[in-house]
Amino acid sequence: MSFVKLTVSALALGAISATAAAARDEIRIVGSSTVFPYTQAVAEQFANNTGAPSPIVESTGTGGGMKIFCGGIGEGHPDITGASRAMKKSEYELCQDNGVTDISEAMIGFDGLSIAISRGNAADWDLSLEQVFLALAAEVPVDGAIVANPYEKWSDIDESLPATEILAYGPPPTSGTRDAFVELAMHAGCKANAWVQEQGLNKDKKWVKENCSRMRQDGPFVEAGENDNLIVQRLEADENAVGIFGYSFLYENLDKLKGVKIGGVEPSTDTIADKSYPVSRPLFFYVKNAHRGVIPNLDAFIEEYMSDDALEADGYLAERGLVALSDDRRVELQDAVLNGTAMTAPE
Repeated sequence: MSFVKLTVSALALGAISATAAAARDEIRIVGSSTVFPYTQAVAEQFANNTGAPSPIVESTGTGGGMKIFCGGIGEGHPDITGASRAMKKSEYELCQDNGVTDISEAMIGFDGLSIAISRGNAADWDLSLEQVFLALAAEVPVDGAIVANPYEKWSDIDESLPATEILAYGPPPTSGTRDAFVELAMHAGCKANAWVQEQGLNKDKKWVKENCSRMRQDGPFVEAGENDNLIVQRLEADENAVGIFGYSFLYENLDKLKGVKIGGVEPSTDTIADKSYPVSRPLFFYVKNAHRGVIPNLDAFIEEYMSDDALEADGYLAERGLVALSDDRRVELQDAVLNGTAMTAPE
């Protein structure tokens, strides 16, 4: 480690050591609504095992969490942020600019981006990614041109689909779930369209990003905020509406909801793990290493999050819907995070 890095680390620790312990006893965590239930489960287990104050866990969304996390070091800033996508280069640079220069990245497992509907809906839902794109994109190909989305019912897209109004509740732009859904579902569905392929546009990443990313704003797609439980409630109230959220929320509400198949594959821990379910993504949290050894109980909490009890395939996070890493990858993760290995800059 260079003299410069040692000096920066010492300054960082000095900046928070005098006041952090006195200012707050609780660990503070922000970030993704998808990662929230897993972090909350670890927080409860940690408090039960140790008797220490339960960490304060806030569901701010991935983007919002990154902004707060990267705001600086010290007792006024959170110690950890959860993320349903990897940290962006711009976010890493914001952290660096604000003195958050030593961060450990933890990829804790995998999650499926579920499309779900009420169990009160009798239809056997099975959508292609192209149909998802055509239902929810702001603009779509029609008769050789890109036009404002004209589709009002699912059956307008394909006669085999239910003749019900398109209504989907989904995450806002600040959410990592939204970012992942746009990339994994909307972009993939757009590239699968016959006209897009005939024009060779499916191979043009810039065109796809510019033309296939925007969600409808004319009613059929409704931004439901960062509270995924609110989407569950709305699906219960309207059996024809669909919701978009992480698999853990479907898993926890299987008595009320059922998953929509994508290309004939139903979301489950098995199909997400073997990647046969096409809309899946890794989940992360990020630790502010300058806060280790300073914020009370932070090291012990990280040890609980990295424990086999939490992360193994039969661990308590898997019981809540997290799809576990392989044994080899889990051991690598535990070693890196417990030893405070600093992440490298995203490309």
